[in-house]
Amino acid sequence: MYSQKRYCMKMFTLLLVSAGLIALYVLRNWYLKRPRCKSNAKLHGKTVIVTGSNTGIGKTTAIDLSRRGARVIMACRDKQRAEAAISDIKKETGNNEVVFMELDLGSLQSVRSFAETFLKSEFRLDILVNNAGLMKGGKTKNGVGMIFGVNHLGHFLLTVLLLDRLKECSPSRVVTVTSKAHEYGKIDFNCLSTHKDLAVGESDWALFKKYSHSKLCNMLFTHELAKRLEGTNVTCYSLCPGAVKTEIGRYSSSLWCMMSAPILSLFYMDAESGAQTTLYCALQEGIEPLSGCYFSCCAVQKE
Repeated sequence: MYSQKRYCMKMFTLLLVSAGLIALYVLRNWYLKRPRCKSNAKLHGKTVIVTGSNTGIGKTTAIDLSRRGARVIMACRDKQRAEAAISDIKKETGNNEVVFMELDLGSLQSVRSFAETFLKSEFRLDILVNNAGLMKGGKTKNGVGMIFGVNHLGHFLLTVLLLDRLKECSPSRVVTVTSKAHEYGKIDFNCLSTHKDLAVGESDWALFKKYSHSKLCNMLFTHELAKRLEGTNVTCYSLCPGAVKTEIGRYSSSLWCMMSAPILSLFYMDAESGAQTTLYCALQEGIEPLSGCYFSCCAVQKE
């Protein structure tokens, strides 16, 4: 009788675990089934810039835009990785109009140099995709917090320097990749004034807070930029790509990487799925009246 009870308990436990795993699998597939950009827009004769385009969402975005016929400027810091990505993109799309231009968003001098080179060598700019981002401690070459400098300040300056060209080539768009983490963000102007950073500390939690604050900066910038661009036929959008398996956390501690690995493998999307809202904001017809808005899952969201 005792062994029979034990057997029944084991079977019951096994059934519970199996049911839990099935439910987890169904939930995972439901979550990862994200909307896709359905635009059929062709971009022959158009020029786009994608920052941080040698990997992840940026590379996938560059592939799609290249496949549509655009001349794609790969604005990246690492020349070797960018050239490897360009080789992949050319092979995959058959479009040879994919060009590397060096851009280190952690250096305002590099941003200015990039803009100067671009404006001298390229005569169009139809879409600017501010995609690059990181979650890394330390300071930029200009002495501001690395996350603040790269995720927001570098893109802010880049956009401002290229605005006249965007206006000349209108209708044109500025697309900035932010994150749902902006909901946890705030801007401490005292901290900015004192430390030239959005927060203090170098722990994984402190870096996440800085990242959240920087993503809020992206959203606020997009919102204000849209107001200032009214009547110019240049529109701008910010977006959350969703939870995506990218290299953004590559500078995190070993413990953080080890703890997050199971979650990443189960619930995070691949880069192709993650790029869909970026592509939607860059290409979708009829969203011009929504300039300044925040998007996710290929749809406008309440901020």
